[in-house]
Amino acid sequence: MIRFNSDYTEGAHPEILRLLEETNFQQTEGYGMDEWCEKARDLIRKACECPEAEVHFLVGGTQTNATVIAAALRPYEGAISADTGHIHVHETGAVEHTGHKVLALPSVDGKINAGQVKKCLEEHFASPAFEHTVRPGMVYISYPTEYGTIYTKEEMEALHGVCREYGIPLFVDGARLGYGLACSECDITLPEFARLCDIFYIGGTKVGALFGEAVVVPDPAILPNFRYMIKQGGGMLAKGRLLGIQFTALFTDDLYMKVSKHAIEQSDRIRAALKELGYRIYIDSPTNQQFFVIDKAKYDELTKEFALDLNCFLENGEVVARACTSWATKEENVDRFIDKLKRI
Repeated sequence: MIRFNSDYTEGAHPEILRLLEETNFQQTEGYGMDEWCEKARDLIRKACECPEAEVHFLVGGTQTNATVIAAALRPYEGAISADTGHIHVHETGAVEHTGHKVLALPSVDGKINAGQVKKCLEEHFASPAFEHTVRPGMVYISYPTEYGTIYTKEEMEALHGVCREYGIPLFVDGARLGYGLACSECDITLPEFARLCDIFYIGGTKVGALFGEAVVVPDPAILPNFRYMIKQGGGMLAKGRLLGIQFTALFTDDLYMKVSKHAIEQSDRIRAALKELGYRIYIDSPTNQQFFVIDKAKYDELTKEFALDLNCFLENGEVVARACTSWATKEENVDRFIDKLKRI
């Protein structure tokens, strides 16, 4: 079975494994206070052109989202999200479990816009009963979105402007950040992310690491005492150096962007083939996730050999399938997938 159902089916980039093995018998401080975590922080600060930023390492995306949101919000506040947002539909209520409501807005291709957010905030504060409802306390978006789409710099600036106007943080889930930055339609850089986001994270789990996410807080005052929240949420890894080593490898010699570009190249090949073969593209994604419409019988035949994600059923008996590439996707496996699409 060749897997195109997610971007974390492989282990880790060989350079990460090499560095982990090379440092295996080193003795270091625990809980992210070691020299490897500090080196990784410095590399990330440099890449973000944000020397004052705090950088924290957590193990996985759901844990990171829940911990950041719980730390940033007051008990009576919730997080504005797209109705397709990962925290709303794919984290088993992890945010609600911390006591904070997800305030979902209708999305288009996985995105929300500044006008929607402003209207949500205006209506909340204009209501005579505003103190009887959950106060919007932050805006959460994913980059890329759950549908592989990306926000333009103009859209990011507009969202950030509304957040500034109302004094709430903009938090970006970057579990697949590399795949967004590496795609041809991206018009925003990592340093611009540090300028336009109050909190964001650089995903490692889906972009070449064994596990791990790097939370970047350009203004540390946004999340005071965040390490207490990491510990309380079970996210403070005793062998924290395992995270520092991985992000040191990823941010040395531009490895993070190199492996991200590889995934995009293979995804672009799949997208081009789907269009050439006449498959209907459900949502046109420039990143590493491709959504296409296929007859259910053909889907069943295709998935005898290739694992895909079944996104949804359509009323006419067709389904929306997702093919997802990664930093480790083999070119020959993409060749086989395209050949199978031609034959079914």
